This record gives sequence, C-alpha cells and structure tokens, in this order.
Amino acid sequence: MIIDRLYEAVEKKGHVCVGLDTSLDYIPKDFLNKFASPYDALFEFNKRIIDTTEDVVACFKVQIAYYEALGIEGMKVYSKTVKYLKSRGNIVIGDIKRSDISDTAKMYARAHFEGDFEVDLITVNPYMGIDSIIPFLEYVDKEKGIFVLVKTSNPSCKDLQTLYAGGKRVFERVYDFLKPYIEKNLGKYGYSPIGAVVGCTNSDEALDIRKKLNGMFFLIPGYGAQGGGAEDVKRLLVDGNGGVVNSSRGILLAYKKYEDDFDIAARKEVLRMREEITNAIQIP
Repeated sequence: MIIDRLYEAVEKKGHVCVGLDTSLDYIPKDFLNKFASPYDALFEFNKRIIDTTEDVVACFKVQIAYYEALGIEGMKVYSKTVKYLKSRGNIVIGDIKRSDISDTAKMYARAHFEGDFEVDLITVNPYMGIDSIIPFLEYVDKEKGIFVLVKTSNPSCKDLQTLYAGGKRVFERVYDFLKPYIEKNLGKYGYSPIGAVVGCTNSDEALDIRKKLNGMFFLIPGYGAQGGGAEDVKRLLVDGNGGVVNSSRGILLAYKKYEDDFDIAARKEVLRMREEITNAIQIP
C-alpha cells in the first residue's frame, strides 16, 4: 500500500517533502543561459534538485500549475520530471487539486494515475461532495492514493472550511463523508491512502484536527514562508509520524540564503528543516 511506503520513508529519511513548484524565475540566470531551451533548463534544474536531496526526503510534490502555465512544452517537462522521479524509486505526489463528478472525474483520475502524468498520489478538492472523490478511490487498490483538501494553510480557508453546518465545521463534515472509505482501507500502520492536506498554520487547532481526522496521513503545507514552524508540525503528527511537510520556495531558492550552487543549497535547507522538525518531535 502506497501509504505504508510513505510512512516507512518518513521513518527512514525524515518528514521533508520537496515541492517542485518550479518557476522559470527561480532558476539562476547563469544556469538558465547554459541551455538553448528554457524547458531543458527547467528539467535539468529539477533533476539536480532531485539528485541531491532524494536520499534525505520522504517524497516529492510536483505542482502542475507551474508547468501548465508554460503550455505544451511545460507539460512535457512535468511528465519528464515525474517519470524521472519514479524511475529512481521516489514517491511522487501530483499536486493537481482536481474536482469534478462522474465521467469527468474518472478522466482526471485516469490522466494522473496512468499514462504520461502517472504519479503515486494526487491532491483532490472535496467541496463538490463525495461523488467528486469516489472515481479517484477506484485506484486505491492499484497502489495509488489521494490527499484531500481538508484544512488548508491559506488565511481565507475560514471563509468555508471552518463554518459550522449542523453543529460541525465544514472540514469535519468532509471527514465524516470520507470516514467509511478511510476505515475500509487502513494500512499496516493505521493510515489510509485517503490522506488530508492540513496546513501547519492553524497551530491553535492542530491537536484537535489531528484527533478528529483519525486514520488520515497528512500532507502539511505552510511551513516556513507561510509562517508555520516545527512546533506546529509536531502537533499534527502521531508519535512522530503520520505526515510529510512540504517546502517549495524555501528549498528551490535556498541558494539565495546559502550563497552556494542551487542544488547544494537545496540539500542544506532540507537537512536544516529535517533536523528542526526532528528536534521538535523529540522534545516532550
């Protein structure tokens, strides 16, 4: 089960998820200018980040919007990146945040769990209801998984996710309709391949959220640039596991902080982040 593999990756290599949300603007100009095509530079930038961090991170997340914005050539880079990641045995999250119903949702699932864009897990938006999620669940038995947007890290998540409906907050209602599917598909460590996106910027609610979303492995955004820290992450874990912490800009642009080659700087930032989270977990 893919979620067991992810749990074990966290145990072995730490909590960091490298976000390859790569903008051409992030690529150092001297590196970019070495290539005849910016698309070649984009892939080689990703490749060097992967090569220098894969032994110290649990997984990688590739945000599709950065590649869609570059058109057909950008999507070719997306495909090359996820294929390269998988060829090296890495766990890959496609950050696509899709949502639709019926046959359309089935096509989204097919597009990202098969073929040129195949990944291990994808992010999905549940706010059209359970029928927008079920088509993706058909792939759970094929070693795939999803991260459902539940309690996100953006400030305006309160516009919808924390509103009360029938005595519960909307994000709790999302868990309620997912619960039968979660309990049906628990892995050997007690987590389902139906996970949740939960931001670490909700520190006052973190312990309550972790308790309520039982059986869901967390993809945790909001670390660093959005204000979340290691202590916030700790509250979202159970016995030091049960979640991966995404960082994108903080890692991809680490060369501006360390004044080193971008790939070496990325590794330094991953190691710093990993150590910070590990140290927070170990403090009672």
